[in-house]
This record gives sequence, structure tokens and C-alpha cells, in this order.
Amino acid sequence: MSNQPRPPLPPFNHETAAQKVRMAEDAWNSRDPARVVLAYTADSRWRNRDEFLLGREDIAAFLTRKWQRELEYRLIKELWAYGERRIAVRFAYEWCDQNGRFFRSYGNENWEFDAHGLMALRHASINDLAISEAQRLFHWPLGARPAEHPALSELGL
Repeated sequence: MSNQPRPPLPPFNHETAAQKVRMAEDAWNSRDPARVVLAYTADSRWRNRDEFLLGREDIAAFLTRKWQRELEYRLIKELWAYGERRIAVRFAYEWCDQNGRFFRSYGNENWEFDAHGLMALRHASINDLAISEAQRLFHWPLGARPAEHPALSELGL
């Protein structure tokens, strides 16, 4: 797997941090683990809820399991704060389980990047809320969120 630089590179400013967040959102909305893992260092360390992962192989396996369980997955990420090599985001995603029950998962992530723009650390805290189909707010076709679709703040989330 590639270790090619992933612009924008640190140090981040508001514009480049927001660009990095949107790129991550688009990749995750692809639901393609092979694409997503290219944004992480080969030895990236994750804490996702109660799981601790190390490296791209663990991350790809985790994402494969995730998207087999979380159907109709649609994610919005929003920049919360940034520093020279770090970005904090808040996010929400909607999905349904194999029984057709819908959920909105809310969370925060803290990211740290290496000099090549690859994410070396990711810490995610996530809570799930059962919602009805009528309460869903993310209605674009599967894949990247269209530019005109409201962001989290615009949706009041």
C-alpha cells in the first residue's frame, strides 16, 4: 500500500484543515476500506469506541466489518479545531442495521498527522441514537455528500 504524501500537509491553517476533513468524509462515504486506509500511516494507531487498532491491516479489517453491519451509511464531518499537526472534528452518520432499524451515531475525533499528511493517530468517541426512518436527515445517494447538502451546523446537529 502507498505511503505517498497526502496533501494538504501540516502545518494546517483553517482552509487546509477544513479541506482535510472533507477529504476524509468523502473517503469514508465511499465505504471502500482500501481507499480509506491510504490516508493513514502504515503503523497508524486508533482508538474507536472500545477497539484499539494498529496499522492499515487492522483498520481495513475494522472498516470491512463496520460497513457490513452499518448499511445505508452516510457521514458528515465538521472541523472543530486545528493546530499545526492536529485536527479535531465532530461528526454524525446515519445507518440502518440488517433488521431495518435506523440510527444516528454522533462523535468526536482527534487526529494527528505526520509530515507527509498521513494520519498517525485517531481517537474516536461515538454514541448511537436509535431514530425512526422519518427522523433521518441524510438523504443523498450513497457516496460523497453533495456540495449543496447542509452540514452538521446547518442541520442543527
